[in-house]
Amino acid sequence: MNIKIINRSKNSLPAYETLHAAGMDLRADLEEIITLKPMERKLVPTGLSIELPEGFEAQIRPRSGLAFKHGIGIVNSPGTIDADYRGEIKVLLINFSDQPFEINTGDRIAQMVVARHEKVSWDTVEVLNETARGAGGYGHTGV
Repeated sequence: MNIKIINRSKNSLPAYETLHAAGMDLRADLEEIITLKPMERKLVPTGLSIELPEGFEAQIRPRSGLAFKHGIGIVNSPGTIDADYRGEIKVLLINFSDQPFEINTGDRIAQMVVARHEKVSWDTVEVLNETARGAGGYGHTGV
C-alpha cells in the first residue's frame, strides 16, 4: 500500500526495522531539546503529515524499549490518526519515571501501525445472544 506523506523534518521517513515488524518508528522533530520531568506530558512534533485511504487509521503506540528502560509512555495510547486528518503527527508523551528524560531531534519516540478498520451501524435490540462468558468482565477468569 502506498501512502502519501509530507516530511518537513530532517529525519528519514518512518520504516519497518525488521522483516515482520507491524510498526514503524516515529522520530522527534524539534527546534530545541525537550526535557520531560517526572509525571510531565508534552506534545512532541514529528514533522510528518500523511494522507491515509478511507477505511484505514494509523495507531500511534509507545515504544517498548522507552517504556521499559525509561518509563516513557503515550498518554492516549494508542493515539489514532484518522483518514481525514491532514495535520502534523504529534505524539503525546508522558514520563512515568522518577527521573527527567531528554528528547532530542531524531530520537525514536513512538511507533505507528497502519490498520484497516470497519464502520458499523447499530441494530438496537432488547436481548443479546448468550455466550459461555456472558457478562464476565475484569478478572472473571481468575489469577
